[in-house]
Amino acid sequence: MEKFLIAGLGNIGFEYENTHHNAGFMVLDEFARLNVAPFEDKRYGSIAKTSLKGRQIFLLKPSTFMNLSGMAVRYWMNKENIPIEHLLVIVDDFAIPFGSLRLRGKGSAGGHNGLKNITENLGTEQYARLRFGTGNNFVKGHQIDFVLSKFDDESMQKMPDLEYTCGEIIKSFCLAGLEITMNQFNHKK
Repeated sequence: MEKFLIAGLGNIGFEYENTHHNAGFMVLDEFARLNVAPFEDKRYGSIAKTSLKGRQIFLLKPSTFMNLSGMAVRYWMNKENIPIEHLLVIVDDFAIPFGSLRLRGKGSAGGHNGLKNITENLGTEQYARLRFGTGNNFVKGHQIDFVLSKFDDESMQKMPDLEYTCGEIIKSFCLAGLEITMNQFNHKK
């Protein structure tokens, strides 16, 4: 059975719930709920397992906090013997507008500390990432305050549709592969 690791980045703790930086956690929470895959606290994070047409999917929410996400990703890839081409990282990105979703097969961290740490731990930038646009509604120099602030009510109303689309991207990534999934979803708003 082919195995996949879907890592949604965020920070653990009540104070970080529904913050921009926790978009990855929010996406995985909804995907797990829809697939009746409860999370269990394990080493370096919360893990949920589900299967889809003969593929085993591990959902990871690292408990290492954002800046050390790579430790958890590397650990679970090694533990479950998951190849790098079966890794998808879901991450917030304030460089793209709220509601935009961009799937890439590789790339720089773009200043995102979670991606930087994953790249350092894996020794490569050649892994798929789904960037969840949060917009950049902040005064220059206040990006930390922004990413740790909660989504506003208007954004929260749009989250279920965005989380659902992310779930469709996860399923397509696991079933059809990166290229087909990028072609299908990257043009959508």
